[in-house]
Order: sequence, then C-alpha cells, then structure tokens
Amino acid sequence: QVQLVESGGGLVQPGGSLRLSCAASGITVSIYAMGWYRQAPGKKRELVAIISSGGSTNYADSVKGRFTISRDNAKSTVYLQMNNLKPEDTAVYYCSQGVDWGQGTQVTVSS
Repeated sequence: QVQLVESGGGLVQPGGSLRLSCAASGITVSIYAMGWYRQAPGKKRELVAIISSGGSTNYADSVKGRFTISRDNAKSTVYLQMNNLKPEDTAVYYCSQGVDWGQGTQVTVSS
C-alpha cells in the first residue's frame, strides 16, 4: 500500500521560507518522477515542481528561482524548499508520482 505523507506547512510572512517534506512508503521514490503540486481555493491543482528518476528538475514559471525540489532516496522522502514566499503561494501542497496522493499540507503566506 502506497502512502505519501506531506508535512512542513504553516503560516509564514511574505518573504519567508518553508521546507516541505513528503515521506513515502510502499514505493521506491528513486524510480519515479515525483512532483509537488498545489491547489489554492477555487483553483485547479497545478504542478509546482518535479524531479525525475534521474534527478533532473523542472519548475512552474511562477516558482522558478524561489523553490527547489530534492529527494533523499535513503529516506524515501521528497522535499520542497520554498524561499521568498508570496501571498499567491498560499495553497494546499501535495506530493505525488501521478497515481497516489497524500493528504496535503497547508501553506499560508500572509502578514
């Protein structure tokens, strides 16, 4: 059974940073392309960042230069380092390999 558990969200002021974690079990994260997605109220879920099995990364234009996705294969964990956060980054963040989804973690950027 695949489980993806996101954590690390919270309330942060604009310009602040957060590091999200996605702990995976039941799958080997190193052989999948793992992505971070987000969904803001009233909006569709969107892909924020993705890391391939080979380690290459891609980002949505809105987060390039501010977010960094990484993976620790030994810990079966995928991370999303988010810097210079903006109010428009407020959303529930999820990780997924495209099939299974966690419960998400709320990120709120507000002064």
